[in-house]
Amino acid sequence: MKILFASSEVVPFIKTGGLADVAGSLPQALAKEGHEVKVILPLYEGVDQEWREQMTFVKCFNVTLAWRQVYCGIFELEREDVTYWFVDNEYYFKRWQIYGHFDDCERFAYFSRAIIEAPGQLGWAPDIIHCNDWQTALVPVYLLEEKYRIPQLASTKTVFTIHNIEYQGRYGDQVLQDVIGLDRSYFNEGMLAYHRDVNLMKGGIMASSFVTTVSPTYAQELRTPFYAHGLDGVINQQSFKLEGILNGIDTDLYDPAQREDLAATFTVKSLAKGKAACKKALQQTTGLKENPDVPVIACVSRLVGHKGFSLVTDALHDIMGLDVQMVVLGTGDWQYEEAFRRAQGQYPGRFSAQLTYSASLSNMVYAGADLFLMPSVSEPCGLSQMIAMRFGTVPVVRETGGLKDTVTPYNKFEGTGRGFTFSNISAGDMTWVLREAVELYHSNKKAWRGLQKEGMTADFSWSSSAKQYLDIYQRV
Repeated sequence: MKILFASSEVVPFIKTGGLADVAGSLPQALAKEGHEVKVILPLYEGVDQEWREQMTFVKCFNVTLAWRQVYCGIFELEREDVTYWFVDNEYYFKRWQIYGHFDDCERFAYFSRAIIEAPGQLGWAPDIIHCNDWQTALVPVYLLEEKYRIPQLASTKTVFTIHNIEYQGRYGDQVLQDVIGLDRSYFNEGMLAYHRDVNLMKGGIMASSFVTTVSPTYAQELRTPFYAHGLDGVINQQSFKLEGILNGIDTDLYDPAQREDLAATFTVKSLAKGKAACKKALQQTTGLKENPDVPVIACVSRLVGHKGFSLVTDALHDIMGLDVQMVVLGTGDWQYEEAFRRAQGQYPGRFSAQLTYSASLSNMVYAGADLFLMPSVSEPCGLSQMIAMRFGTVPVVRETGGLKDTVTPYNKFEGTGRGFTFSNISAGDMTWVLREAVELYHSNKKAWRGLQKEGMTADFSWSSSAKQYLDIYQRV
């Protein structure tokens, strides 16, 4: 099968969030199953020179975008059985940030047009174009018309994945003809219309052959107003072609037995010794008091409201009233950053606020902490809880989205589970569960080791997810 995977960001070339991790790992997993996979993404200014030196210029052509004829260059790079096509246009993509510009609608409408034009220009006929989030949501819409003009797209089907429905690509209706270049009928008949605006994600959902989300629970949550951010009606109308598939992680990249940047590598068999060394290194690096007997609670996240940090700040003094240390790594809204700065001053040697982004420090936190806290209000899939479990760190999560699908709660009667969970958006419930986790850590080392080992040996690889995507491709 020939698969074209379209994404606005892809690891290892450019990344702002989880979409890039998926776009970096899923195509490789599909290629390992014996399929011909190509990934198409913009050639941003932020793509490092080391990757540019490995690219080959393939072709340039013009893309029609409304009344414009716009240059499009394609550069190619081969990596681990996957071909990457980079769309070159410096006017749209030579910018210091990849999102957040006044003309994002035009930039990603252009990118979507380039995705449609590239197969015909390069003589390659994909069976599936797999689109991701609002930045490529126009591809299924454009394909409705262009498949009759471009022979290579005559039999092509589209799959559209919603990674986070909060970001929908919503613009005033004046963009329809002048920027996007579509007839007014796409608005009048409802494919793109949303409260008198144009909604690109709605168009992607309506026009695609199939829609997926990044976890089974999130697929069900999107049918409710609380989680769907206004698109619950569209989701319910199109639910016959909706399915949730849990994201995986790169289990080789996040393998504590192979990571040389840790204080000590470890496996399930050498867990106690390796974890102790990593914990000591974490305490030394982050200014926590060296104490092997006190559990370290960790958060690695963007510090924003939907990640549940209002619960953390509301309950901070109750949490620190437990026999624990805590480290928070990340940046975000000022009120959370300020609360954690104050906590570091109030609890010296027990609370550490690392208000930065650091890949190396995040791995140190994953490996050295005992508990990993994710109290998200909404979490489509979440990768951090899976990474933490790979490093033998026990998660404490709210039961939402992929957190519910990956963290089975501890059952003290049967001795089963991978972590601790709570369901209500409540600081009190979160603190109660943290207290239970801390008590288990101190009182029952055997049960604690069981939780760690269950998480470390769980299958979070992309292989099973890739097979589910291939099943959907075959069905459409």
